[in-house]
Amino acid sequence: MNDTVTVSLSDLVVERVGFGIFVLDRDMKVLMWNRFMQDHSGLSAEKVVGKSIFANFPELPRVWLTRKLESVFQLGSFAFSSWEQRPYLFKFDHDRPITGGVDFMQQDCTFMPLTRDREVVAVCVTISDVTHVSIVQREREEAVAKLQEYADRDGLTGIANRRYFEGRLRDEYTRWQRYGGDMSVLLFDLDHFKKINDQFGHVVGDTVLREMAQRVAQVVRIQDTFGRFGGEEFALLLPCTPLEDAMQVAEKIRHAIGDVPVEVQGVCVPVTASVGGASARVGVPNYDVLINEADAALYSAKRQGRNRSVAYI
Repeated sequence: MNDTVTVSLSDLVVERVGFGIFVLDRDMKVLMWNRFMQDHSGLSAEKVVGKSIFANFPELPRVWLTRKLESVFQLGSFAFSSWEQRPYLFKFDHDRPITGGVDFMQQDCTFMPLTRDREVVAVCVTISDVTHVSIVQREREEAVAKLQEYADRDGLTGIANRRYFEGRLRDEYTRWQRYGGDMSVLLFDLDHFKKINDQFGHVVGDTVLREMAQRVAQVVRIQDTFGRFGGEEFALLLPCTPLEDAMQVAEKIRHAIGDVPVEVQGVCVPVTASVGGASARVGVPNYDVLINEADAALYSAKRQGRNRSVAYI
């Protein structure tokens, strides 16, 4: 096969490959522009070759691209940029559904030095369309995040479960030990909840628990962690909150729960709650002790007649 045929085949391959190929010299002038680049940019090789890449594409990241090219010229080695680092170099349209959540074609870029007599005279840049890969990965990450969220949530009420709550309490307690300040915990449960289940049935009981969780969730702050400890018992972590303020929150919770009966299946179910509170202080060795103190205060509230808030002092 003669040289002419070999060159023409090489040119044909470059034109027909399913990824972008263009070549830049050290002055950022375009020396080659293949069919992929032409089709996706809307600019033919005749309009691009011989001009600075920034003349036709002023939106390109000039500083980043210049540094990338310069490193290849100086080091004479390949360079790579993933869509995860920079989603795209050129704002090309993609052929994926708009529900994929990406505005432009996601691109992997390879920078290949072209040498002559051991000197880098130009850099060949390839553009690979990885939009599908990026969408699949994003969907996978979103699915994993949702699974993690479900793992952290109580299946009945939708608030944090005990495992997640204790993890947040452990982290916050560690922060308090390091930096000081205030931190409080409230434990509360619904008074005589077994009677509600026995009298009205578990379906009504579950509805009461969901309603109570929704009412309390409207009272707490965004920085607080509200979780279900199990059964009819709930917990609230209050960062940066002294015990006195925490007990004011306890009263808000008690009134949110008890002031209005829950209507379920045409029946009004009266519900009240007992609340116990404790705060971090010098001498409390770990967060488990804090939970135990709040629990002791909760049972003190029950012994005193229920439907009240008691602080551990």
